[in-house]
Amino acid sequence: MSKICMVSLGCPKNLVDSEEILGALTVGGHEFTVDPQESDIIIVNTCCFIDHATQESVEKIEEMGQYGKKLIVAGCLSERHGGEILDLLPCVDVVMELGGDVLLAVNCALSGSRTLVSRSENVYHNMPRLLSTPYGSAYLKIADGCSNHCTYCVVPALRGEYVSRPKKELLAEAKDLVKRGTRELIVIAQDITAYSDGSAYALPQLLTDLCKIRDLLWIRLHYCYPERVTDELIEVMRKEPKICKYIDIPIQHCNDAILQRMGRRTSKAQIVGLIEKLREAMPDITLRTTLIAGFPGETREEFEELCSFLWDMRFERLGAFAYSPQEGTLAADMPNQIPERDRQLRCERLMEIQAEISSEIGKNKIGRLEQVLVEGKTEDGMYIGRTAADSLDIDGNVLIKDGEGLQTGDMVCVRVIASTEYDLVGEISMHV
Repeated sequence: MSKICMVSLGCPKNLVDSEEILGALTVGGHEFTVDPQESDIIIVNTCCFIDHATQESVEKIEEMGQYGKKLIVAGCLSERHGGEILDLLPCVDVVMELGGDVLLAVNCALSGSRTLVSRSENVYHNMPRLLSTPYGSAYLKIADGCSNHCTYCVVPALRGEYVSRPKKELLAEAKDLVKRGTRELIVIAQDITAYSDGSAYALPQLLTDLCKIRDLLWIRLHYCYPERVTDELIEVMRKEPKICKYIDIPIQHCNDAILQRMGRRTSKAQIVGLIEKLREAMPDITLRTTLIAGFPGETREEFEELCSFLWDMRFERLGAFAYSPQEGTLAADMPNQIPERDRQLRCERLMEIQAEISSEIGKNKIGRLEQVLVEGKTEDGMYIGRTAADSLDIDGNVLIKDGEGLQTGDMVCVRVIASTEYDLVGEISMHV
């Protein structure tokens, strides 16, 4: 039995993998610490979705290597580079590919064997995860892999084709999470709208069944590809009070020529039509999206079209990324690559536009009553939480004045009294 420190990088899907690893280690009798200096073994669960993520992963590995502990590298970087990591980073003891046996990896590290632990079959172990999210919120990963094969994305090469988890398994996990105090389930996958359970399209029914779980208050939807947001899904969202009127739809761009080169399956007209349909069905809906700036061949005119599109659509939540060419993808070999500096400047321009839009949206919420899920305290002692319009870690927060006696996981009613670009300030009204 050893004391283990886990460092998890990257997306929420990777965080769920880290929680499953910790769950397996718990069954194996190991203990945990957040202090690397106190540990016997450090595990770094890496990301390499874009160049910045790869750089962050390498830097974190080297940082953890300075503690002189046994060091295991897991996650997407391990899947992409395998045993090369052992040659390039001498501080690493074991490299564990996706789906590898973490107990075997720990034993190899303790025995002093510098090795690669290869993936086993891609199965789910059905054991309790050791949650690392704030009490009251948890992710529910309903599938792994991706079959969309966008031209800029390495996920299918790293994670394989899309594999849905059985609905029965998901409902059992969701019920267990709620018994452990979860009030908000964030439904995630690379594309949750591709979910199936023996039929072509099963997300609406899965959500309907999740809504039946007692004591579950919020269900939030992440990563819905626009071409699969059907009328049936919209109707389930509209009528089910437990489903947050919030949806994350990564559109990446609005120009038809660029969308085609990206391997996307929707046009600008279809995206606009979907946005109008969602807002008509749910006037209070929060729409989140992501955009890529500086995709190969993006002209100044096409970029200006994207800027105008943002002003017209006024997304409530948005993230923008400078295009990052990834080895092995079709986009990396496309002609007319945009210089890195121009990509970064275009990304900054998009976020400047969004900051102004978000500021206006926040000001319009002053005076409103909002349900807030309490997540903890700030360093200066104020309580902090999120509304149904704000997802974990990526959106804004609500600073709660005079919240004495609140507990993490409480649901309270707050009157908004002030706002910033992305955050709100509110006064407590009542518990929900």
